[in-house]
Amino acid sequence: MIKKEFIKPIPKYIVKKILKADKERTYPTTLLRFCTYLTKMKGELVKITVALKNNRNGKLMMKQVAIHGVDSNKCLVRDLEYCYLGVYAYKVGWYDEGYKYAGNIRPNYNDGVWYEVDYKYYDPYGPLVNEEYALTFKQYKYSALQLANYYCPIEYLRLYKQFPQLEYMVKLGFYSIGTRKMILRQVGKDKKFIRWLIDHKEEINAKFYYADVILRAYKTKRPLEELQREKKLTFQFCKDDIYKSIKKKLSPEQAKKLMYYIVDKHTGSSNYRDYFEACEHLKIDMTQEKNLFPHDFKRWHDIRVDQYQTQKALLDAEERKEFYTQFGEIAQKYMLLEHAKRSAFVCIIAKSPLDLMNESKTLHHCVGKMNYDQKFVKEQSLIFFIRPKESPETPFVTVEYSLSKHKILQCRGDHNCSPSQDVMHYVNKVWLPYANKQIQQIAA
Repeated sequence: MIKKEFIKPIPKYIVKKILKADKERTYPTTLLRFCTYLTKMKGELVKITVALKNNRNGKLMMKQVAIHGVDSNKCLVRDLEYCYLGVYAYKVGWYDEGYKYAGNIRPNYNDGVWYEVDYKYYDPYGPLVNEEYALTFKQYKYSALQLANYYCPIEYLRLYKQFPQLEYMVKLGFYSIGTRKMILRQVGKDKKFIRWLIDHKEEINAKFYYADVILRAYKTKRPLEELQREKKLTFQFCKDDIYKSIKKKLSPEQAKKLMYYIVDKHTGSSNYRDYFEACEHLKIDMTQEKNLFPHDFKRWHDIRVDQYQTQKALLDAEERKEFYTQFGEIAQKYMLLEHAKRSAFVCIIAKSPLDLMNESKTLHHCVGKMNYDQKFVKEQSLIFFIRPKESPETPFVTVEYSLSKHKILQCRGDHNCSPSQDVMHYVNKVWLPYANKQIQQIAA
């Protein structure tokens, strides 16, 4: 086990190697950076991380900040702090090296003491300057470390001790999947799996595949690409609440097919939910495949949603006849605020709650859902539609205008995005002054 009593200064030949590696860096060497070297500590191979930084006079400062051993479950750390909110992952204290901090105050993480912490912590990456040293150890001579190009030699050798077959995988050229424990376990007990890997080596090395996808492809003989896509889709939809709500109403086979369908049709789960709910409301038989997965989804989505909205609007209009009448009267009262003069845009007032629903549906925002119609009738705020002059019937931008404050409360486009500068100039500099002037006439 590594102990602070066994730590020795950086050997001079290692210092030369570190300085050479530092000069070969492709990024500026004025910032904090790290290098690593291998050495022996009481018979154990260890990696020592060295921090480097130039002080304000340009002089290079260098110190050992972390030590990791192949056989140790703990590592040693000094004057090193993980800075997860900063631009860089770590901070190093240089107070004892003469670095002047504001107020000449020593940083709280810079006490010069070596601390023992769990192995996985405080392991910043730095180029290794003497990789060949590991091969002088008899037990690591055939580890293939020099071929692996692994991010941490100590981590690699710890894995090699646990799974000796790692050497075989690296020498076969499986640099990526060869270090995954699931793969190594299977290799250790199944020679047929090794032959299968060799037969599929070109495909496996061509791109990233999940370890369990590779194992499933071997056991089921299904194509890797098909299983990889299935895995990615599962990740994509497993946390999707909308997909979960639809999935409950389908069989497992249909739910699985739905994932592929949504992606293949270049739509989203929310769009499919709208279609599904519209079909249910219209009492369409959703046990039939042709209804669950229509060939032309966009066309049938628009048809079913339009049928649903029309039916709902008729029912809603009947139930809320008086409310619709009040809405229309308010719209008529403030019709003077509409604008279509000397501009590329026009401003239209909402005439009914149905207008709000259509605007909300097309632009994917909540103006038709969150009681904006109630605010309209109570004259708390009015809803206006900004449209290009050449297409005044096409939803484009929605504006909420405060009658009491005489100002814009919201101005949103598709998916609640901020409109372009041209639109905002029209709304704030052209329409708003005009609307406020018209409000004064109405009040008078």
